[in-house]
Amino acid sequence: MAGQLRLGELGTTRLSPRDKGIPDRAVGMTVAEFLASGPRLSEFWTPIVALDGEGIRHNLTVMGQWCAERGLELMPHGKTTMAPSLWQQQLDAGCLGITLATTGQVRTARSFGLASIMLANSVVDERSLAYLAGELADPELRFVCWADSIETLEAMERGLRRAGTPRPVDVCVELGAPGGRTGARTVAEAHDVARRAAASDVLRLAGVSGYEGSLAHDRSDASLAAVRSYVERQVDLHRELGELYDGEGDLYVTAGGSAYPDVVADVFGSAMASDSDTGDSRTLWTLRSGAYITHDDGFYRQISPFDEGNARAAGPATASRLRSAIRGVARVVSHPERGLALLDGGKRDFPFDEGLPVPRAVATDLDGAWAPLADASILAMNDQHSYLGLAGQDVALGSVVALGLSHPCTTFDKWRYLPVVASQDDDRVVDLVQTFF
Repeated sequence: MAGQLRLGELGTTRLSPRDKGIPDRAVGMTVAEFLASGPRLSEFWTPIVALDGEGIRHNLTVMGQWCAERGLELMPHGKTTMAPSLWQQQLDAGCLGITLATTGQVRTARSFGLASIMLANSVVDERSLAYLAGELADPELRFVCWADSIETLEAMERGLRRAGTPRPVDVCVELGAPGGRTGARTVAEAHDVARRAAASDVLRLAGVSGYEGSLAHDRSDASLAAVRSYVERQVDLHRELGELYDGEGDLYVTAGGSAYPDVVADVFGSAMASDSDTGDSRTLWTLRSGAYITHDDGFYRQISPFDEGNARAAGPATASRLRSAIRGVARVVSHPERGLALLDGGKRDFPFDEGLPVPRAVATDLDGAWAPLADASILAMNDQHSYLGLAGQDVALGSVVALGLSHPCTTFDKWRYLPVVASQDDDRVVDLVQTFF
């Protein structure tokens, strides 16, 4: 829907000894040359993080179909991966565009030709506003950002007028909540922001935005109720702003991280039914879930409505559940005491902010047969080590441990290249995903 990105340069970059985990024989090859040589994961150095190509395709299909069945748009958060090749797969799966978090990320995305962008943030500095004004000269660019105060709008106006923006910038009023992240703290404040945006000559009021994920951290009844109440206030605000919207252009109502998309979809669904009655076809009811593309074995496995282990999952069929399509591999480098092994991967390699890695399996090496690793856990992590606690079995020095990871958003930023294997059962490396953090 949003076109093809310019990805040609990704295959022409040359691999070097500076690229963590890359096989020694790959040094000096272009990415395309290396992939054409038939690499396998067993060639890579540890520690390493690998993606599951089959799992990614499955997750794209699950989320795409789920949104389509509910009439929802999806603009997944690209900051999860900062990987244009994965963005392209999301666009090919029907996504309206990509959401980003900073104007620096917008600049990176535009360098690859991304033409449909939601910036889930405000733009207030002159450098970024001058850049944005220049990009808006492209008539094909769909761009919308957020604002939560009149002060923000005034800063945008000053910068855009100085830069001579060729067209107004679409702005969504961000509704927040006490104790949440950004966003106008009351509906009354949001109304004031909306009226100011609607009156601007260089801004266009384009809807209502917000993030519900900071209001809860589990799927308890109280958390789900807090999220639902917040999203309902978003919808009410959008309805109340009707007379302020101009008569042209798309409107957005957007929420929905990767933890509560089902709650958001339920509230949005009721509003969309009302739209059908009133004939409103301008509003794009838009989710921004980003972590679904790889899912995980930790935070999202516990909280996502799409995980097979979640009692409140969105559907009964296994085909409708997300799969973990990302894993770490680290090597045992020390047995300092009974029941403890040290791995060669730590905080520099694997995420730790939303839970420690989960030991899943062990093998003599990357090309060996994997055996389940029972009664094991990661006890702690240092920069370059993980402490593997062993209660039920020993692991040999030099063996490798497969790790389930928690929180994709703080995994991708640790790697410039992530190998993609064909599937969990096929270690042929079919792609190298390049990140741009």
